[in-house]
Order: sequence, then C-alpha cells, then structure tokens
Amino acid sequence: MSDSVNIDKISELRVSYKKAKLSIGDLNSNPIDQFKEWLHNAMKADIIEPTAMTLATVNNLGQPSLRNVLLKGISEKGFVFYTNYESRKGSEINTNNNVSINFLWKELERQVTINGHAEKISQKESEKYFKSRPIGHQISAWASTQSSKIPNREWMIEREQSMLSKFGTGEIPYPEFWGGFNITPKEIEFWQGRENRMHDRIQYVRNNEGWSKSRLSP
Repeated sequence: MSDSVNIDKISELRVSYKKAKLSIGDLNSNPIDQFKEWLHNAMKADIIEPTAMTLATVNNLGQPSLRNVLLKGISEKGFVFYTNYESRKGSEINTNNNVSINFLWKELERQVTINGHAEKISQKESEKYFKSRPIGHQISAWASTQSSKIPNREWMIEREQSMLSKFGTGEIPYPEFWGGFNITPKEIEFWQGRENRMHDRIQYVRNNEGWSKSRLSP
C-alpha cells in the first residue's frame, strides 16, 4: 500500500459535485422517458457498464441482500434483467416481489433509484433473449448452479466442459430455470449531485392519472 494512502483518514474523503443541476420544470412528465435520456447521456459519456444496476431483494426474514445486475430492456412496462430463477435473488423475489434498483453514474454525478415489484416475463421473451446471447454465455447459464455452494473453481470449470460436451456444436436449448424479470416501477427518483451536499432530488410517484413529481430535500 502506498505511503500516500491512509485508510484511517477515510472520513476526510469528500468530493464537491458541480457538473450540473436539476430543475423539476425541465424534467419530462414521464419518468421512463426521462430515464432513457439519462441512460443515453451515460452511454455517450463512455461510462463503463452504464446499464449496471444494484438490485435489492428481501428474504422471508426481512433480511435484504444486494448485487449488481445488468439492465437488458426498458419500456413503459418497466425494467428487465435476466437471472437464474433458482438463485438467491430469484428465490427471494418469489417470496417477496418488492424490489429496489439503483443506477449510479458517478462520472456524471447522477443516480436513479427505482422502487417497484418484479414479475417473470414470458418464457417466449426469455427464450428469444437467451438465443441472442453469445454461446459461452448460454453455456454458463446451464453450468452455473447460481448462489449454491460449490467445492472449488475447478468443479465449475469441469461442469462447463461437461455442458460443452453435452450440447456439442448444435443449438443450445433454453433452460427453463433461467429467464427475465420485469420490474414495474411505483417510485422513481432522479438525483443530481450539487455543491455542499445541497443535492437535487426529484421523485416521481405513480398514481391513478399517471405520474406526479415532487422535489425532495437533499
């Protein structure tokens, strides 16, 4: 570790955000369209993994868990990601489908937080996406017993080779234990970092007429 780095002084680390501001009147009346605009900006900025989102789920004891997944679809219906349905997140969503996701684009000093509920998309949609994935990714979906304990990495490599031998050079079948979830949003918050921690926070809440938006205290 460099002598110039002292983790005992992390309380002194801070950044003052000055890149942009957020006015409630300038935002789109539809938060999905507003999100698409911000995602487009993140992609143009060449941010690494601009579609990465932190997904929070809760188990039957009320214990939350977090992980990063990739956004693979967005529409008026919501936000889509894919996973093994037998994984920890899949099992927890099956028990309690209330979830939260967060996108952090720190290079733009922005984040978006979305609260909603997750539901499986159709098998037809999942299968279509599965077949669009690179062959290696299709194999890994079959090989990984996601979230389960395994003896070592060699066991996983052997399982991958076993699946390669099993399916050969033909079309890899769709694994029914794997697929997409759509997160239907009920609240979406857009956050823009500002100087002296006086951040801009604009929250959209779904109602019977569509969406209402309000400014929140930083």
